Amino acid sequence: MVSVENIRPQDLTAADRDAWRALCAATPALRSPLLGPDFAEAVGRRRSDAYVAVARRDGRAVGFLPHHRRPTGFARPIGATFSDYHALAGDPGAPLDGPELLAAAGLRTLRFSNLIDPFASFSAVAQTVDEGFAIHLGPDGAEAYLQNIRAANTKRAKNWRRLEHKLDREMGEVSLIVDDRSREAFETLIHWKRRQLIMTGRHDVLRPDWSLGLMRDLFEARGGPLEGLMMTLRAGGRVVAGHFGVRLGDHFHSWISAADPEAAAVGAGNTLMLRAIAALPEAGLSHFDMGPSHGHYKEPFCTSRVACAAGVANRAGAGSIGQIGPRALALAAGRSQAMARMLRRIDHIAATELSIGGRVRGVVEALCGHGRRPHTPAEA
Repeated sequence: MVSVENIRPQDLTAADRDAWRALCAATPALRSPLLGPDFAEAVGRRRSDAYVAVARRDGRAVGFLPHHRRPTGFARPIGATFSDYHALAGDPGAPLDGPELLAAAGLRTLRFSNLIDPFASFSAVAQTVDEGFAIHLGPDGAEAYLQNIRAANTKRAKNWRRLEHKLDREMGEVSLIVDDRSREAFETLIHWKRRQLIMTGRHDVLRPDWSLGLMRDLFEARGGPLEGLMMTLRAGGRVVAGHFGVRLGDHFHSWISAADPEAAAVGAGNTLMLRAIAALPEAGLSHFDMGPSHGHYKEPFCTSRVACAAGVANRAGAGSIGQIGPRALALAAGRSQAMARMLRRIDHIAATELSIGGRVRGVVEALCGHGRRPHTPAEA
């Protein structure tokens, strides 16, 4: 007999946290820094609608589904839209049924965008399939990986070298700081990313207080299992590009990648990527998760892919079990790609903006700027 209770992340017991970490550690697909209790707690400190549905069998915790809960019983993955991956962490020996867990947790609907489902807990849900991109260093380390990448991408590799030399020549000696703790550099990186989002017509997911506060909290985090990690590329001593994300053990998940507009034209982003990969062992990392979408940029560096899915799951007994996500709905209805992107944009706004004012502003900005937006792959 399985019982389910909803708990605020910060109210989980030490035993619950240990059980959750053990479930993630036992399944390679669940080892992302975003899928354990530490990320849920970080979000819970910034959002009052953060909960974890804890499934117990004979008093023992056997499953965890972190989520944001609306008064109507509608739920989204915790930390959306920063939850690049989300999952129902469970016991591989006794998989849980997703729709039944939703019903027991008092949830009506769960919308997911990049669900990792190694135990097929939501297998009955109609869904679109997507993938994330990751770099996993093999036993031969970073240098062997980079040699293989250059051999497989000879034309790109030649251009990468040319751009790095140009960056060095025009802006000064190039260097990488692996774990940069400069607050000024961090705020600069945030500024560049927000500018990039606005210029490309995407929603500024860093504008809400909770999301910007979450990034700053993690940047300042020290000594815990989950920490923010920023890598910056400098030219002539000046920051020209950077990555920021979270690390857990030897796994790094990058959220923010941005460059000084002046340096972007000379390939600062690719130089940063290659230097960061080379420095992974120095940072104690072997896994660099680049997240889903933007495969045209990430694919040349990718060594493994993360299977994930988008869809909507309804609680058990609610009639139709599930439906496909907003992009597929638009395409299935014969609508244009532009309409599909608009629906996806509105879904991002609803997930990120907590106030009516913020949502209205986001929708108005989307309507006013959508026609100027260049075609890009799926939202980051």
